[in-house]
Amino acid sequence: MIQSLKRYIRLFFITFFLKKEKLILFNHFFDYCISRKYKRAIFSAFDKQKALGMSIDWLVSSQKNSEDGGMCTYYVVDGWTSSYPETSGYIIPTLYEGLDFFPERKLEIEMAINNCANWLVSIQKESGGWQSHYINHNRPEVVFNTGQVLRGLLIAYKMSGDKRYLDSLCKACDWLTEIQEEDGSWIKMASMGVPRVYDTYVAHPILMVYEITGNERAKLAAIKNLNWVLSQQQPNGWFKNADNTQKHNDRPILHTISYTIDGLLNAGLILKDQRYIDAGRKAADQVLNYFQQHKYLKGRFDFQWMGSEYMICTGAAQISIIWSKLWELTHDTKYLDAMEQVNNQLVYIQQSCLTIQGTGNGAIPGSYPIWGKYEPFGFPNWATKYFADALMAELKYK
Repeated sequence: MIQSLKRYIRLFFITFFLKKEKLILFNHFFDYCISRKYKRAIFSAFDKQKALGMSIDWLVSSQKNSEDGGMCTYYVVDGWTSSYPETSGYIIPTLYEGLDFFPERKLEIEMAINNCANWLVSIQKESGGWQSHYINHNRPEVVFNTGQVLRGLLIAYKMSGDKRYLDSLCKACDWLTEIQEEDGSWIKMASMGVPRVYDTYVAHPILMVYEITGNERAKLAAIKNLNWVLSQQQPNGWFKNADNTQKHNDRPILHTISYTIDGLLNAGLILKDQRYIDAGRKAADQVLNYFQQHKYLKGRFDFQWMGSEYMICTGAAQISIIWSKLWELTHDTKYLDAMEQVNNQLVYIQQSCLTIQGTGNGAIPGSYPIWGKYEPFGFPNWATKYFADALMAELKYK
């Protein structure tokens, strides 16, 4: 508690004395605490296309600020981090989809994808997994992060047909299958050594690899995990064991709840199994109900779907993407309306941060307001990744 307080005092103090960055403190205080203007924000398709372009620019710039081809994160006080293997992996599909919106940037974006994919192959552990956290931390391989690198290498293989990527994918899936628990969860080499339902977001890319290789063992591992996750879901749609901490597992963050839902939906579509789709939709509908009532998404949700803490922008963007998928499946306009409203809020938040120096402009903060507990005073690359994904999901309909 004392260390956390000292950290916040340091961040507030330094930011306050930065010429342009301090404006964000005033903007976020006024907008969040007084005017609540972000709730009423409306942006056109043109505005959102421009916001998308800025977010893609920022993701590319996050790679240019690395030393190896991976993607970095930016913090107001401490600057750019080293590359993050996990998020670099799932940023690749975002850049690839961005080609549909910005074909004139084909060479630049494809080069960024190739450089990132080659770096990821070069740092794969002998076991087949990839390390957790930033590369300079030199940590052991973990399950969840490995699953996210699969997403990027699948795109690289699709683009090039390079067997190196396929070999890397197969090696990783073999490792994930070998260390899985009998009940379908992952404990060994999990980030906290405990099972978590958001590993559905690992099961999904395993199934995508299965679609290429026909590896039935990998398919079975994914199904076992999905079935275990169903056993953790409560009658009202809430999931046990959904947080990325042990301290707050009673009220997980929307970020990891959304991982769980997204994995269920996409795995269900691949397997053509309605059970997984229905389970994901049940949870997504609870978050939708909260948003319709409050016009704002909190960062955490307890077992009664009561929200707490400031908005986690990553989770808000992720649930927007999920609602877009449910709109495609059901054509129920409640999903489309909520997706557009959340995206309006996120574009407003992006615009409120354009005074930040050194970020290339276009990033989304970890929390709104920027001093929230999740990645305070930071612009995690994964937040901007999901923001871009959410905008692309909406712009497909415009």
